[in-house]
Amino acid sequence: MITGIFETHINVNSYIRSAAFYEQLLGIIPLLDDPVRKSKFYWVGQPGEAMLGIRENYPSPLVQRQHFAFRIELEDMLRARTYLEGLGIKAENFRGESVEELLVFPFMPAVSIYFDDPDGHSLELIAMLPDASRPELEIMPWTEWERLHGRELPASSSFAE
Repeated sequence: MITGIFETHINVNSYIRSAAFYEQLLGIIPLLDDPVRKSKFYWVGQPGEAMLGIRENYPSPLVQRQHFAFRIELEDMLRARTYLEGLGIKAENFRGESVEELLVFPFMPAVSIYFDDPDGHSLELIAMLPDASRPELEIMPWTEWERLHGRELPASSSFAE
């Protein structure tokens, strides 16, 4: 019966500050601002497909670090790195290292980039790779994965283009 995850809500210290952060990310579309409940809701990607909610101090003033990932297209991965840097958002790979070398999770397979929101929630941009799953392989650099499949990394370009 389940076909996907539709909705994710996170607790934040300041919904105004968090709204400013999330609204600069491409593909996050404001849906509803509820100042009475100090909440804001967003469509993620196409309206009606997935929703993100932020709510200040709910259910408590204690904000615990959470993790969630936004799916992006593979051809957008290198541009995402440049885009985040342009926003002044520190991004890193799965191991907490420079985004100059992104890593592949062979069991999926997918490549991703990580960054934090203003409350320290761990966010991920993840793109599926067009190859068969290789669960016997360890996490590896994207360049190595591409060589393994007789390819090179796609050329990087900017979202501004």
